[in-house]
Amino acid sequence: MIVEQRISEVCVGMYILDITSPKGKFHLAKAGWIENENILKGFRSKGVKRVLIDTSKQRAPTKPGLLPAEKSRIFFQEEVVKARHVFDESKDIQKKLFHDAQNGCPLDLAPVSEITDESMALIFDNPNALACVLNIRRKNEYLLEHSVAVSVLVTIFAFFMKLEKEIVRQLAIGAFLHDVGKVKTPAKILNKEGRLTDNEFAVMKQHVVHSIDIIKTTQGISELSLETAALHHEKLNGIGYPYGVKEEQISVYGRMISICDIFDALSSSRCYKQGYSQVKAFSILRALAENHQLDAGLVDTFIRCMGVYPVGALVQLTSNRLAIVEFLNRKDPIRPWVKPFYCLQPKHFEIAQGIDLAAAKDEQIVKCVRADDFDLDMQTIMEFLAHEG
Repeated sequence: MIVEQRISEVCVGMYILDITSPKGKFHLAKAGWIENENILKGFRSKGVKRVLIDTSKQRAPTKPGLLPAEKSRIFFQEEVVKARHVFDESKDIQKKLFHDAQNGCPLDLAPVSEITDESMALIFDNPNALACVLNIRRKNEYLLEHSVAVSVLVTIFAFFMKLEKEIVRQLAIGAFLHDVGKVKTPAKILNKEGRLTDNEFAVMKQHVVHSIDIIKTTQGISELSLETAALHHEKLNGIGYPYGVKEEQISVYGRMISICDIFDALSSSRCYKQGYSQVKAFSILRALAENHQLDAGLVDTFIRCMGVYPVGALVQLTSNRLAIVEFLNRKDPIRPWVKPFYCLQPKHFEIAQGIDLAAAKDEQIVKCVRADDFDLDMQTIMEFLAHEG
């Protein structure tokens, strides 16, 4: 994942791609790892303020000098807690937007812009934490959390693709608002278990038109944000809705939000449906790309961005334990850094050291799993990880 980071937070072992602030004043001779503290001191003494980091190539998961247990404590007790606060605040704003849309009131874009900026800053500085929080979801709040999650995903995706900040911001706002029209969809259709009838699906598809109508009247909205929301259900082969546009009529931004929207819908659990594991969701995205519904190149880029085993994903290890993915390892994508937390025989939570699977000889991932598979919930898991020891 490509992120911008303050030089004060850059550590030995991180992989620097470029200097971003002061803009245009300094340039790296070549990208590379921070091998020692003296290199960092040199950056600071010259007045470098922010740099571009490739977190997938990071050699050391966190700050040097910390033991593995302390690294996990900081991640789960401090960084994830901060990210959860931003996520919950986003949900509160989303709830107000839905209420206003339901009652025909104009949407207030100011809080959306503010929370989007806060999320962007968090993703720039610490993308792993917010990516992890996407897995702590409530089944009965899918509608609220889905729009927030898609906004987070498209932001992470856009940063990975090195899009300009203002474009990322407008994409994030469009994603935040993309499903606001669902408040006008009858609840019996919106929450129906099982397959919709043709008539019900025709009603469901109108939520995009409702979203477009609502967003168009929102003061201060950009054309790009509106475009992003309008295209989120269109497909390259023309079978999407509401307009059935295809190929070159769908911008890269519309293609991006479609991937993020489908990925979150597939991997999220609801009251009536258990979500797929991230790995299964990736395979479905690839199948849709092969069927010429999604952009194949962008699907592969999205998977590289999130990681084969995304941060926050649960995996079963060869030692018959469950673990959570803490950090990616781009050099060896199938062997990330994981934190074991649960023994399956007998079933119990356990305190364990984090494991760099790229260096482990006798521990590997068997498969990607979901908490529901073992009668666990992510909230309990995250609370244990935050307070263990």
